[in-house]
Formats: sequence, structure tokens, C-alpha cells
Amino acid sequence: MALHRLVSITMGVPNVAETAAYYADFGLSPDGDGWFSTRDAGRQLHIVHTPARRLVEVRVGADTPDDLHAAAARLKRLGIESRPTGSTLTAYDRATAVRAVLEVAPRLAQPTVPATVYNGPGRIERAGSRAPGILRTTPVQPRKLGHAVVGTTDLDATTAFFREGLGFKASDYIKDHGVFLRCSTDHHNLLVLAAPVAFLHHTSWQVDDIDEVGRGATAMLEDHPERHVWGLGRHHAGSNFFWYLKDPAGNFSEYYSDMDCVVDDQLWTPEVLEGAKGLFNWGPPPPPSFLHPEDLAALMTGTHSAAG
Repeated sequence: MALHRLVSITMGVPNVAETAAYYADFGLSPDGDGWFSTRDAGRQLHIVHTPARRLVEVRVGADTPDDLHAAAARLKRLGIESRPTGSTLTAYDRATAVRAVLEVAPRLAQPTVPATVYNGPGRIERAGSRAPGILRTTPVQPRKLGHAVVGTTDLDATTAFFREGLGFKASDYIKDHGVFLRCSTDHHNLLVLAAPVAFLHHTSWQVDDIDEVGRGATAMLEDHPERHVWGLGRHHAGSNFFWYLKDPAGNFSEYYSDMDCVVDDQLWTPEVLEGAKGLFNWGPPPPPSFLHPEDLAALMTGTHSAAG
């Protein structure tokens, strides 16, 4: 596909310093001017001040300037203006006010991480040694930004903006409620959810395996049990392992591993998911605050402040 990766997101919060400290604890590397980097993909999170928490910007990698021109033409057919430069194209989704920037960027080539060696029934692959996962002592550092989830007051319009306009592709659907969209070979890089107000639901960050999901979350909770939201579990859409935590502004952040990849569009069949299957395959049920964040009413009335 012409689009090939989620380059970065800009997150707006009312409490920048406190939120920035959280993402440093989460394993992202501070890079100055509110930017944070992942191990493999460089600067991927920008934290800026806004009166209420929200998704400010999504930057997406494209291969050539021709891809930007094609997106501009598609957006124009939708009645959406865009601003092109030599290497970027900027447009705004009306329903969420999210700024989308397509930029000509190199494709991400991640270093190969050896698969975890697991023993199984009748299959001894690791003999005479303890599992590598329990011997790790270094802090967990996310490999890359996987996806963001945005609530929108107009599901059809926001979906059309990203899919028909920018060129994302649909991987799965949550019946009457959401669309999993991809701009890479990952199952999804953006989940658009129907909501009573536009807001950032969560960001998701790739780690090596399920042990890193568990180790990362455990470290985050050691001195801050209030950060826990939901996990450990495994999603159906995307198939990934997950554990969700909450930052000081009220946004959720997810460690994930083992995400489905769609290399050949012809070999992938999107599903329409209903009920709990759209959320998880196994694990504890999601808490009510995950489905309906506690500050939604405040966001709707404009009385939001940083979450505790």
C-alpha cells in the first residue's frame, strides 16, 4: 500500500509535566521539546498543552509525493481541503479536529528479535535452563508506536476521512460502533470509535513478547497501583496480548505483543465483531471505566481537568 507506517502522534493534555513523567516511566525515551522516542522508530510521541486531553495530530508515512497528490484528490472529492507541501500533506478531520499529516518517509525496518523459546506438550525446546523471560532485568522499552484509538461524534465521517480520503484500509469492524484501520501491515494503526465527544481513548506500544507485556505493566504498577486499568488478556481483533494502564491526564496506554499482520490484502477477510468478542478473546472483563472513561461527561461539558 502507498501508506506504510504510523510515524507519530501528538497528544494534548492539561498537565504536560506530569504526563511526560509517566511516559518516561512507561519506557519511552525523552527527546526534548516534549518528544519521546521508541527503540526502533525514533520520535513517536509528542506531548503538548491543551485545555482537555485529546488527540491533536497523527503523522503517517507515505512512499512518494505522488501518494500525497492522490490523497489530496480523494480528500477533495469528499469536500475536504488539504494543504500540500513538497513532502507533506495536511488535512483535518471535522468531527474530531485531529490534524492528519501524510509525509514522505522511509519505511521502517525493525531489527529481528529472536522468538521466545517455549516448551510445550511433547516438545522440549528449552532444556536445562530457566525461561529467558524470567531472567530479564532491564527495563521494558517499547519498540514502536502501534496504534491510537480516537472517539468521534461522527463515525461515518471520521472513517471516510481516514479510509476513503487518506488511504487507510479496514481490517475489522465493531458492529455499529467502530472500525479498525491500518496504514501499514499491522492489523490496525487507528481504531475509530463512536463516542459522545471527540477524545483520545488510548495509545498502544509494541514490546517483544508476552513477558515484556507483563514485566512492563508490573513495573509501572509497583509504586502506582492506581495506574492499572485492564489486563492481562488477549484481543480477538488483532490477536495481540494486552495490558492497559492510565496516564495522569486520563488517557490509557497499552503494552502489546503478537499483533496480526496483513501482508496480502487478498488473504485477509474483515469480520464484523459483536459483543465481548470485539474486545477480548480471553482475560478479565474490561472495567466500566475502559468502555466509558470516567471523565467523558467533563469532556462533553468542557469542565475537564487532569485525571488523578
